[in-house]
Amino acid sequence: MCERVPVYISRELYEKIKKFIEAQGGFSSIEEFVEFVLNEVLTEETPSTTLSKEDEEKIKERLKALGYI
Repeated sequence: MCERVPVYISRELYEKIKKFIEAQGGFSSIEEFVEFVLNEVLTEETPSTTLSKEDEEKIKERLKALGYI
């Protein structure tokens, strides 16, 4: 198991999470929920927004061949 460190959140957020877990289930503790959410946010794949000119041309050619351009 990984070493744990304290993280502080507002009481209001804590209570919202507590109510969510009670209503939805799926988590055994508030800590488990917070760790899950943070892990999801940090591991989301960010789409690549830059294409090489060669890749861009290949995509345009494919779209033309399919009749979209």
